[in-house]
Order: sequence, then structure tokens, then C-alpha cells
Amino acid sequence: MFGLEIKTLPIGGVFLLCNLKNFFKINAMKIKLDKPIVMVGLMGAGKTSVGRALAHHLGVPFVDSDKEIERAAGCSVVDIFSLYGEKEFRRVERQVVDRLIDSPPRVKVISTGEGAFITPEIRERVLKDAISIWLKADLDLLVKRTQFRNTRPQLLNNDSKKILAQLIAERYNTYAMANITVETFDESLHKTLTKVVDALTQNQKEQNNGK
Repeated sequence: MFGLEIKTLPIGGVFLLCNLKNFFKINAMKIKLDKPIVMVGLMGAGKTSVGRALAHHLGVPFVDSDKEIERAAGCSVVDIFSLYGEKEFRRVERQVVDRLIDSPPRVKVISTGEGAFITPEIRERVLKDAISIWLKADLDLLVKRTQFRNTRPQLLNNDSKKILAQLIAERYNTYAMANITVETFDESLHKTLTKVVDALTQNQKEQNNGK
């Protein structure tokens, strides 16, 4: 089998979220960052929606690593899994995440696929060169949010609740290695974002006090 051809692309998916202007009004200490933020967690946890909102709040770009993988490969994540297998997808994912971390601007919010942080090489890079935020959600919420999606290879033609329960058992201990953990519930985006900003602010205070 030939390896998947990867194009060298700029961060085409990076953009500033302008259409939510004046929507989020959160009182938090100004956060000064010198590295990217990487959102991790299972599908349905809110990595993309919360990541976009966080980027807007911080005034930095947002990028979805799965979208960048699709742009680089020229086909969908589902198609990559189907045509090339998970091993090849993870190889591509490592390349794309490395590029996103290294590419300017340095400070940005990156949403990753549910398996990215589980891959040792990606996890090591993220923990070394980024601030990782795990959005932790319970099984019922994940099932509710993913029941009508057809974009996640693991859930296609399977019992989604059973698969998600298995992924929770297999992956939550690894996600817990992230720099920040924020529990998310069936709540408004604004409420989850507030918790993320508060946790990020506290993390930055602790890092500054530790210097």
C-alpha cells in the first residue's frame, strides 16, 4: 500500500472568529500566552465549538486539526480511515499537528481529533510545546451530542454508546495528563467557555508564580 501523499500547506483553516462580536462578556484577568492552546478529548466534548469561542475571546486564530488533515490529504477523515487505515491516519495526524504547532502565529487555539492526544508522539509534543486543555464529558452527554454524526469512523455502523463507553475506559486516564481539565455538562457554550477561561487564567497564575 502506498503511503498517503501529504501536501505542504499553510494553515488554511486558521481564522479569527468575528461573527460572535460582543457575544461573550467574561470578566477574567488578561491572559498572556507564549504558546498554542490544544483542545483534547472525545468526540462530542465540545473541542471545536469551545475552541473557536476561546480563540475569539483571546483574540487569536483557531484551527481544527482534522480539517487541516482533510485539506492536506484531499479527502475526509472517514475516507482516510477506510482507504488507508488508522495507522496511516495517525502518521498524517502527527505531521499536521507538528506543523500547526510550529507555524506562525505562535499563539493560537488548535482543536484536535479524539485520538491525537492518545498517540504518544503527539502527546509528548503537545505537553512540551503547548498548553493542553481536556474537555471532560460524561457518557450520556457524549452519546447525545454524537448520535446524529456520520463523521467519526469509530461510530459508523456501531453501537455508539458501547463504543464511547469503551473509549472513556481506555482514554480518560491519558487525557488526564493534559495541563488543564475542565468538566463540561449539558450547559450553554458561554458557561463552558467561562470555566475554560477561568481554568486557563488560574493555570497561568500558577505558572507565573512558579518562575
